[in-house]
Amino acid sequence: MRVIYRGCAVVAAVAVAAVGLVFVLPSRSDEVVAGQIAAPSAVPASSGPAPSPSPPASPSASPSPSPTESLAAATPRPTPTPGTSLAPGYTAMEALYADIRVPRLPARPKRLALRAPGKRVIEDTRSGLAVPRLGGQWKRHGAAPFTTKQVLPIKRGSTRRGVFVTCPLPIEEQAEPRDTALLAARWTLNHHPKGAKISWIASQPVKGGWMLVYQVKYGKRSARSAVAVVDGGMAKPGLAFASVPDTQRSRWADVTRAASGVRVLK
Repeated sequence: MRVIYRGCAVVAAVAVAAVGLVFVLPSRSDEVVAGQIAAPSAVPASSGPAPSPSPPASPSASPSPSPTESLAAATPRPTPTPGTSLAPGYTAMEALYADIRVPRLPARPKRLALRAPGKRVIEDTRSGLAVPRLGGQWKRHGAAPFTTKQVLPIKRGSTRRGVFVTCPLPIEEQAEPRDTALLAARWTLNHHPKGAKISWIASQPVKGGWMLVYQVKYGKRSARSAVAVVDGGMAKPGLAFASVPDTQRSRWADVTRAASGVRVLK
């Protein structure tokens, strides 16, 4: 019996020792795990939100004009002065302003008393105009290259004579009737001697257009001239042009009568 009791005592002692070993091992394991959790992260925390990526440029967006291009587009071209050299692409009015043969109109141009066309008229169906049929020594004449033409007889010793013609406008029409008449007056210099220059006498509106009266000087000679540009309801306005040289100055009054008597053909 004693042997049995001693054996039980030994078994009990071994069991107690095993229980103590079990409680010691888990406590050491808990310390390692706790230490790993408390360790600081190796990556530093960000001080703010991460920047978002920039959106890609739209392929359909048109590039903005450069400051130089914007300034050039906003700056109007200066008006040329007589004798100015013009760059390519100039307009008809810029060519007029640069022409030393055609001065600027006065700020307050003179106006003349307009005269009625009278009962006798000549009809120009191409330009849609009716013009006075001038009396006295004025005679109808072959019109080409115009559509109607009246002339004075050539005086002995002279090569020039008075003419009064009409035709559809032979130059580019402008937005303003006065500008169109100015270009027409410049065009009439083609029918005067080389070197001819204009000096203005009168500028005024007429029904359906504009009239200009001017003196044309060439060397020691001159001529009284006038143009009237009137809308006759055709594709282009009609032009009436009268000019009388100083060798026939007694007929200068006819120049104003001819231009002021232009009417729309009804």
